[in-house]
Amino acid sequence: MAESMTILIAEDSSVILNLTKKILELQNYKILVAKNGGEVIKQVESNKIDAILMDLNIPVKSGMDCTKEIRAHENPEISQIPIIAVTGNANNYSMDDFKAAGINDYLPKPLDFDLLVKTVKKHTIK
Repeated sequence: MAESMTILIAEDSSVILNLTKKILELQNYKILVAKNGGEVIKQVESNKIDAILMDLNIPVKSGMDCTKEIRAHENPEISQIPIIAVTGNANNYSMDDFKAAGINDYLPKPLDFDLLVKTVKKHTIK
């Protein structure tokens, strides 16, 4: 179950990051964090990650660019990680934009924590 599952949270807001981390830790997920797009790529290349919560507006490299880079990775364990976009600007994107980038699902901000848990479980529990 979730005990061995690792979630990477890519988020530059400490408040959202800490709340999200606490909620998912209560569900027995192991949490890794990345505060910018450069850290996202380093994390996925050095850890086994079961899903990514990807803020689309992170510094260095946007969440959309990170997603495209992950999808283009030659290692299928990396290129097929489920990616859940988290954004306060969902209106700027359509589901087609998300699918074209390789995003599996999305959560609007402000986060609904019940929906967060449900969505993460949907993509991590086989």
